[in-house]
Amino acid sequence: MKLNEFYIGQTFETGTLTMTDDNIHAFATEYDPQYMHLDAEKASAGRFGGIIASGIQTLAVSFKLWVETGSYGEDVIAGTAMNNVKFIRPVRPGDVLHTVVKVLDVQPKRRETGIVTVLLSTFNERKEQVFAAELSALVQA
Repeated sequence: MKLNEFYIGQTFETGTLTMTDDNIHAFATEYDPQYMHLDAEKASAGRFGGIIASGIQTLAVSFKLWVETGSYGEDVIAGTAMNNVKFIRPVRPGDVLHTVVKVLDVQPKRRETGIVTVLLSTFNERKEQVFAAELSALVQA
């Protein structure tokens, strides 16, 4: 979508992604090798009572789901900022995530571009919010 197709208050709903033991383990092995993501026995004795996904993985999944809506399409140039990142609830194997995206701001810039800022709010299948963040991107006008 072009910059002028976005408006404050506009909302989008993404598809879903099911978190699995395998994708949590693979992500954590590569990017966040902490026990609560990898060691079932130790994680079971810990605060969360079992394996949880990395918050960074939840962020990445939320962004993936947003991009897969196709709303940015070929008009996005680059991400410019991420603010107010919140990991609200643990994400567990079997959780089915989806993201609600709300446009917070649209700011025209020079050279036929502008910044679109959205709020990503990610929920599990029980409608419990697990993640939130504001994301800004440079978009063609």
